[in-house]
Amino acid sequence: MAKKFSGALGVVPALDIDSHEQFEFVVKSTNAVPGVAGYKLGLTTVLRFGLKESMRRLRDLTDLPVLYDHQKAGPDMPDMAKKYTAMCADAGVDGLILFPVAGPTAVDSFAGEAVKAGLAPVVGGEIPVSDYCISGGGYMADDALDSILARAASVGAKDFVLPAHDATKVKRWSSWIAANVPDAAVFLTGFGSLGGTIETAFVVSAPCKRRYAIVGRLITQSADPAAAARKLFAEMEAVSQRVGV
Repeated sequence: MAKKFSGALGVVPALDIDSHEQFEFVVKSTNAVPGVAGYKLGLTTVLRFGLKESMRRLRDLTDLPVLYDHQKAGPDMPDMAKKYTAMCADAGVDGLILFPVAGPTAVDSFAGEAVKAGLAPVVGGEIPVSDYCISGGGYMADDALDSILARAASVGAKDFVLPAHDATKVKRWSSWIAANVPDAAVFLTGFGSLGGTIETAFVVSAPCKRRYAIVGRLITQSADPAAAARKLFAEMEAVSQRVGV
């Protein structure tokens, strides 16, 4: 059975790491750190070892929940959803980061199949890149994620991934999620060099009671990943106490 992320706050180290030795070092260092809620597995390890073998290696190191990020699954033909989800379920992941930007049918298929398989669809649609949306010179509608969130919630999604760099958007999305999705969880991404800060992101996302930070290089490139994770979690707790949630 898929594991659920527990606790109201938590750090999720993003294991987008080229070296398996560093992969093991980061997980061994952080697995028992209070506040580390789970891990995000990415393509760097999966392309080297395969998804099933990557999960086997990860399960030798931790029992915490694991999200698989296919960088980013979902913008595909809807009939791929069932095949993709079945393979991920067979590998033993607990949730899938999905960016079903191909339209409503893609949302229904990818998020819906994940729900049916007992995996948590962690649904997003925007990344912390300045020229991603039309207003910044990109190709994606500025309000695309608003529509994706609503559609995903309608098929049973309760977990969502938001880019932490845009406080105004995070506040709007978090308020909508809190008002419309019971027991929702928000996963915030893009900290450090990508422009997001724990201080701001965890204030504006406060309408959602369950909030997690997916953090890559601030932890994985640290000489002391455990200390880095502790520091981030302490920042979250301080913000939470200040805003009263």
